[in-house]
Amino acid sequence: MSTQRSSLPPSSPRPSSPRPVAAPSARRLLAAAAAAAWLAASPAHAVGTRSFELESLEDLKGGDLTGVSVDSNGNVRAGLTLGATPLPEATSIWSSVVLPDGTVLLGTGNEGKIYSVSGGRVALAATTGQMAVSALAVAFDGDVIAGTFPEGKLFRLPRGAGNGGPAKLFAELPQTEDVWGLAYDPRAKALYAATGSEGKLFRVDGAGKAQVYFDSDEPHLMCVAVGDDGVVYAGSNGKALLYKLTGPGRATVLHDFDADDVKAIAVAPGAKGGAVYAIANKYAEAFAPPRRNRSGPPAPQPARAPKPGKGTLVRFDRSGVAEKMMSDDDTHYVSLGLGDDLMPYVGTGAEGQLYTVSDNHVARLVADTDERQVGAFVMAGARRFVATTDPAVFHEVKGVGGAAAVWTSKVLDAGLRATFGRLTWRSDGALELETRSGNTDAPDSTWSPWSPALAAPGDAKSPPARFVQIRARWSRDPGAVLREVKLSFVTDNARAVVTSIDAVPKGQTKPPRSNLPPSGGEAPKPVSALQVTWKVDNPDQDDLRYRLSYRMEGQATWRSMLKPGEKVTRPEYTWDTTALPEGEYRILVEASDELANPPERTQRHSLESGTVLVDNTPPVFRALALQGRRLTGEVADGLGPIARVEVSIAGLEEWRPIFPTDGIFDEPAEPFSADLGAIVPPGSHLLAVRAYDSAGNVVTRDIEAR
Repeated sequence: MSTQRSSLPPSSPRPSSPRPVAAPSARRLLAAAAAAAWLAASPAHAVGTRSFELESLEDLKGGDLTGVSVDSNGNVRAGLTLGATPLPEATSIWSSVVLPDGTVLLGTGNEGKIYSVSGGRVALAATTGQMAVSALAVAFDGDVIAGTFPEGKLFRLPRGAGNGGPAKLFAELPQTEDVWGLAYDPRAKALYAATGSEGKLFRVDGAGKAQVYFDSDEPHLMCVAVGDDGVVYAGSNGKALLYKLTGPGRATVLHDFDADDVKAIAVAPGAKGGAVYAIANKYAEAFAPPRRNRSGPPAPQPARAPKPGKGTLVRFDRSGVAEKMMSDDDTHYVSLGLGDDLMPYVGTGAEGQLYTVSDNHVARLVADTDERQVGAFVMAGARRFVATTDPAVFHEVKGVGGAAAVWTSKVLDAGLRATFGRLTWRSDGALELETRSGNTDAPDSTWSPWSPALAAPGDAKSPPARFVQIRARWSRDPGAVLREVKLSFVTDNARAVVTSIDAVPKGQTKPPRSNLPPSGGEAPKPVSALQVTWKVDNPDQDDLRYRLSYRMEGQATWRSMLKPGEKVTRPEYTWDTTALPEGEYRILVEASDELANPPERTQRHSLESGTVLVDNTPPVFRALALQGRRLTGEVADGLGPIARVEVSIAGLEEWRPIFPTDGIFDEPAEPFSADLGAIVPPGSHLLAVRAYDSAGNVVTRDIEAR
C-alpha cells in the first residue's frame, strides 16, 4: 500500500483479474486501480506458463488476515489478534471511552444506548432516548459526558457508572440538533462540543452552562480536539475546513481540504511537537444527518450502506505545514486515534479495516474485520480494541499474532482451469505455505482440502482448477516476515473461435446496408480492395495466427488469399480483388493458436462467410434520350442489380432520384422513364444522369435539354 493508495479489496475473498507481471520490487507503491487491481497473472496474452505474483499491499490483502498485518512495502508479518464480542441490541457504534478501571463504554445507535464492556461481557450502562450517542468524553472529575442527536442534548454518567437506566441530562445546547464531537480540556476544566446544524462550537462548564465559543459559517462542525497548550481545533462539514482557535471567536483556517468534511482530529502531546492529524473525506453521496420528530421515537435507519467515499489523512506540524500521510480512493475514513508510539491509526468506512502509517509513509493494514465500518477504536494504553458497525461488534486486542497467525490470500482466478506448478516466496524466518483449489469463485465444500505444507519453495500439490488460494502459517517462527509470493500455472488450452466475418470496400469503417453513398452525395472513386475483418472469441488470450482463403460461389476449391510466407496476426486484412473474375465469393478465416502452444496442443477453428460481391465494373447506359422534359433510357450491369439512377442540372450538384419503370431496382437491366418538368426549368440546360450498381460502381452520362 502506498500512502497515496487508491484501492481496497473487500474483506472477504473474491476472484482476481489477470494483469501483466511487473518487475519485483520490495517497495512497490499501490497505484490507482481498478477494483481494482487484485492479481498479477502474466503476461496479458497467454503464452505457456503464467504466474500469480503477490508483492504489494493490494495483492496481499483481501483474503483472511488472522493475526497478521500487511504494509505498503509488501511485507506480511504477525499483527493484532482480535477477539469478537457482538452487541446484538445495537446496530452501530459511534463513540467510545476507556474508564480508569479498564471498562470500555460504547455509544451506539439507533436507540441511543450506552453499553459497557468488561471482562468479555456486555451490559447496558445507560439509555438516552435519543437516536444515537455520537460522542463520549471523560470530563469533569472523571464523569463521562455523552453527546447525542437529533436534539442536541448532553448526558452525564458519574464516573461512567450506570445501571442501565436513563442517563442524567447534563445540558441541552440551544439551537442545536446534532452533537458530533466532544473534547475536554483538563487545565481549563472546559468541555467543547462540535455541533450542527448551525455549525457552532460550544464551551460547557462543570455545571452544564454552555456558551458559543465559535460560530462558523458551516452547517456542521463534525469534530473537536484540544492540544496540550489549550489550542482548540475543529473540523467542518461543507467546505471541509480545519479551524484553529486560540480564544472565543478567535479562529483561523489551518487548512481548506478538497473534500466534503473533516471527520476527526487527533493532537499529539508535546513530545511529538504538537503534531495535529486530521482525516477528511469526499463522499459519493450528499451528507444528510438523520432526523426525527423531537416528540417522537427514534426513526428507523435504512439498512442500505452508503456508497464509499474517498479519505485522506494529513499531518500538520507546529508551524501548520501540511503533509499528506495516506489517502484512499475506495473508502472514506471514519475514526482516528494515536497509538502508544503517537503514530496515527485510521478506521475505514468500508471493509471494516484499521490502518496505521509511519513517519516515512509506510502504511500498514493492522486489522481487517468482517464488519463494514470501524466506528471507534483505542490503540494506546493497556485497553486496546476495535469497535465496528454492520453489525456492531467489540473486538478486543488480545495481543500480537504469533504461532497462530495465518495469512490467506484472496481467491486467485486463472480464467480457465489451470494446472499449478512451483510455489515460491521470500521471507525472513521460517514459514509454511499451503494451497487449495476449486472451480467456484468462493471456497466451498467442492474445493480441495489444503495441501501439505511446504517449508521451502516447491511444487503446489492442489489439483487443477480455475481458482486457487495460498495460505501461510507462522507456527515455526512467530517473528517471520513474508513477501513476494509467486505461484506458476498453465491453463487448459481453450480453442479460439471465429464468430463473424465482414467484408466492405476499403475506406469504409463499418459494414453498411449497401455499398452506395448517401443519395445526392458525391460519386465515390472506384475501389477494388475489400477490407476483411473478423471477430474471435479467445478465452485464454493466446497469440493467434490467421489464414484466409476464398472460393467463387459454385466452386469447391479454396484458394489462399495470402501471399507466400505472409503471416496475419490481427483480425483484419485488405484483399485486392483487381485481378479476380467478377462474381460472388465466400471467404474462409482460420484461427490457430500455434504461436502460443506446441504442435500437440495447437487448436484451430475456421468460419465461412456469407457471399461477398466482387464487382469492379460500372454499369452502362444502353439507351438515353430526352424528349422535351421526359427522360427515357435503360441502364444495365454485368452482375447487377442496378441500385440507383439520379439526375442533376450540371453545376448544381443537386441530384434527384429516378425510379425504374416497374418501380423497383432489382434486376441487372432497368429501363426508366421520368418527367423532369418539375426539376428542369424552361431553357437550355446540360443534364447529368448517373447510375449505380449494387457494388457501388457508378457511370455518368450527359444530355442536353432544350
